Amino acid sequence: MGLFVGLDIGTTSAKVFLYERHGKIRGQGKAAYTLLVPEPGRAEQRPEEIMNAVAEAFRRAMINGGVKPEDIEAVGVSAGMHSLMAVDKDGMPLTPLLTWADNRSVPQLAELKRSGAAEELYALTGTPAHPMSPLGKLLWWKENKPELFETAARFISIKEYLLHRCFGLYALDVSTAAATGLLHISGRGWCEKALQLAGIGKERLGEIVPVTEVLRGMKPEMAEAFGLLPHTPWVVGASDGALANIGSGAASLGNTAVTIGSSGSVRRFVSNPLTDPQGRTFCYAFGEDRWLIGGPTNNGGIALRWFKEQFMNGVLPGPEIRDAIRAQPERRQRRGRQHVVIDPSKPGHSSLDDLITLAMSVPAGADGVLFLPYLSGERAPYWNPDARGVFAGAGLHHGRQHFVRAVLEGVLFAVNDVTETLSGLAGPPERMLASGGFASSAVWTGLLSDMTGLRIDVPRSYEASAYGAALLAMFATGALDSLDQADARVGILRSHAPNEENRAVYEKLYPLFKDVYRRLEPVFPELVSMQGRL
Repeated sequence: MGLFVGLDIGTTSAKVFLYERHGKIRGQGKAAYTLLVPEPGRAEQRPEEIMNAVAEAFRRAMINGGVKPEDIEAVGVSAGMHSLMAVDKDGMPLTPLLTWADNRSVPQLAELKRSGAAEELYALTGTPAHPMSPLGKLLWWKENKPELFETAARFISIKEYLLHRCFGLYALDVSTAAATGLLHISGRGWCEKALQLAGIGKERLGEIVPVTEVLRGMKPEMAEAFGLLPHTPWVVGASDGALANIGSGAASLGNTAVTIGSSGSVRRFVSNPLTDPQGRTFCYAFGEDRWLIGGPTNNGGIALRWFKEQFMNGVLPGPEIRDAIRAQPERRQRRGRQHVVIDPSKPGHSSLDDLITLAMSVPAGADGVLFLPYLSGERAPYWNPDARGVFAGAGLHHGRQHFVRAVLEGVLFAVNDVTETLSGLAGPPERMLASGGFASSAVWTGLLSDMTGLRIDVPRSYEASAYGAALLAMFATGALDSLDQADARVGILRSHAPNEENRAVYEKLYPLFKDVYRRLEPVFPELVSMQGRL
């Protein structure tokens, strides 16, 4: 039986997984690329470096699985939303790739809000006004790089760049197009009002195709670079967010997926377009009978990594970590949670597992330390690029362990903020499924259950976007009868029910978390103005 490839082009790496029809992984490969921050507020990548990483990830997966080109039945593609680059008439890059994290268009989006156009565009496109959106990036180019803006042949995403290099087509799936802020919320074409504001015609954008669009006839030189046969079908696929739902068991209506990798997101599929009167959530077209609603957060695992790299690297395991290790057996028995084990005899850099174990050496609530995780601004539900990270409540009696736990909890408080907003809009979730890097930690997913008061199911595959791409490829090529059947192919590794003792603490702290943000919101712009951001 043939294998199905899930290709996921993420924020920091390209990942390729080779799946059998019922989800068993036969091979996998990964290759990283650089995120460039040339100035505060900017986030760019080199398109060619990403292409090389995709090819390398394919090669590693094929070698890892001992797989031949003829074993591949189809390739499904997942890619991050909101990326944009300018290309010339031959498809060659004129600019770096601007990622979702690029905030350079803050002034342009602020003007849209002041004029009232942002509210109108949200109703038309389902995309909140935020510099993440390609609409904002176009407005910035038009105002700051007019010559480039006028001479560029097209403005495309990383997926379009990949598919043009491989097939000579600028194919853009409706799911990724929906996140540009330029597609009508119906999913049936570009929004004329948005194009008018952006100052471009639809001929300078990609061709919108269904998520199940199948491409054949890969350029021979690209097929050779990827280790594939030229006639192997490629399914254009969807955005990484939509595919994370499919790959984590939340393809059916009513199931909710929470993904935390570098950033985070809470999403569910609904049968009709559904926007928020306050503009706090997105609504993206996916297919004729499905829309994806939800909200992204900017700061997921990257907040914990930031704390580790800035404050923990080079720290030798000391008494606090040894105390945490000694406390583990007692905590494991009382809470029924899994904990990693640290070897305190090994000096050097603290791992993320070390930090999580250290965090669990103090009680829920970090003895009154709160952390706003908005290190790179925030998207849902506030859509405030000026928001910043804050520790609140710190005293002389608090140590590293309290701050680490506060970071873990702060990320989840932000996710819970989106979950609460979504529940108010579409009703409480019937089922919540966790994916992304954080799902590899039973501690962290357990805390999410404590915080939300919901049962959390963790799928066997943490790489939900890649698996979702493979499942969509199966559906598009007839190996799967319907997308609703995809949920049955997602095995569950473990489940968490809320710890009521922890739940009681978080019910007291969560309103304080939101109140700290509200009180500091007027202060953030002044602080940002002192940080040298353009």
